[in-house]
Amino acid sequence: MMSRKNLLTSVTERKLTMVNSAPAPENSTSSLSPALQRNRNRGAFGAITKSIDELAEKAQAAKEFEARLLEGATVVELSPTTIDASFVADRMGDDTAAFEELVEAIRERGQDSPILVRPHPDFEGRYMTVFGHRRVRAARVLGRLVKAVVKDLDDKNHVIAQGQENSVRADLSFIEKAVFASNLERCGYDREVIIASLSVDKTVVSKMISVTTDIPADVIRAIGPAKSSGRDRWYRLALKFRDGGAEERVGEVAGSPEFQSANSDQRLELLTRLLDTENGKKKISKSRPNDQAWTPEDKLVSVVAKAQTKGFSLDIRNKDAKPFGEWISSNLESLYEAFRKSKQYRKRR
Repeated sequence: MMSRKNLLTSVTERKLTMVNSAPAPENSTSSLSPALQRNRNRGAFGAITKSIDELAEKAQAAKEFEARLLEGATVVELSPTTIDASFVADRMGDDTAAFEELVEAIRERGQDSPILVRPHPDFEGRYMTVFGHRRVRAARVLGRLVKAVVKDLDDKNHVIAQGQENSVRADLSFIEKAVFASNLERCGYDREVIIASLSVDKTVVSKMISVTTDIPADVIRAIGPAKSSGRDRWYRLALKFRDGGAEERVGEVAGSPEFQSANSDQRLELLTRLLDTENGKKKISKSRPNDQAWTPEDKLVSVVAKAQTKGFSLDIRNKDAKPFGEWISSNLESLYEAFRKSKQYRKRR
């Protein structure tokens, strides 16, 4: 069995197919007629053909990756009831139709390729999935044993193998990979591990994490995986939150019938478009002449101080509004004591 030290060497030292796509060999053949071959890269037919080709290439790349990683290992059969999920999530829900197709495929042909698991670090006799979560679920549905390779991995090699296997698959979207990267960082892994797990460069990782930092997690969950939407669409939405004033409007949009009935990609486009129409119309810009507005350099919070006839209010908004407001609430006594010692207080006396 391949040692843990060398487990990922043959994979990480080679460029993965879908991250660094190579041109087709010159002597490659095609089953298309000459007329169709001339038009495969033109118009709607060309787009459809290209899409089908890319999906096939990604599926093949995933199989090749798994084969390299599991090469020389012993395949065993495990009960799916003994297998738990990975400690780092990499999917936002699941495509019901695609999962049902997987179940039917395994029912008819059996499980084509084994999953990778590790002995559970906390529970003896149990296992933790590294990759192959959907195959485990399908086995539970079918009441079958799961073909698996068991390797004694530490957490670091676990997330690298999990991330790299996912990075060559066609069914993980940009935001799912971005959330995975963010989850890894939250778990304490440095950027080098995240780069290795996703097979992307430092700049791409930074942009992924910046998107998940700017857009609130509940908004990302409400939109969903947006399988057909890439980085640019999500980055455009992230800028709306970075500029401030978007969160209140999002609540109204997310609760609308149009948003609720839309699919994930449509929700992303709908939300971004409606926030575009609200540009320059944020409530903070509607403050009265006597109101005082304050925003720090990082723009993570904005405050409008409003003097009223019989009182005074602070309207706190943006990403850090809740924790900042909670901090103020928990420090009212000390803040009031500081006020009593101030010149402003003594003048009013």
